[in-house]
Amino acid sequence: MSFHEKRALVSLASAVLIPLIYAAMMWPRLPTGDAYGVEVFRFWGSFFIILIPVVIVAKIAIYILFSIINTIATRENDPGLEDERDKLIEARANLNSANVFALGFVLAMLALVLDQPPTTMFIILFIGGITSEIISELSQFVFYRRGF
Repeated sequence: MSFHEKRALVSLASAVLIPLIYAAMMWPRLPTGDAYGVEVFRFWGSFFIILIPVVIVAKIAIYILFSIINTIATRENDPGLEDERDKLIEARANLNSANVFALGFVLAMLALVLDQPPTTMFIILFIGGITSEIISELSQFVFYRRGF
């Protein structure tokens, strides 16, 4: 398995685990009562504002650990150069990810149109974001596996 395939699998695992662990820690704090109250919007605002740096810091730490462990295990360094194939694979994976996120966004707005509470919209946005990242990492893995 190539370095890029391993990195995509590690990214896939972190794309699933980090947000799910964070959501599990935050779920008990979800306000009950008025579904349209200020507390609900404050909760979801802080949920996403805190999630962003948590994911960034955790992914940086995971990438550093992955590079160290991979170097120790395989005695190979990170191939620092990216060629045109790597850029094409990343661009196609980003396109797949953007399409999935756009679908999630439309579904979240549709939930509001169908008179669902705001919490439903925020949950759909959260799931759409996770799903789009999963699709991105899976796309990269599959494209590297196919050699294209």
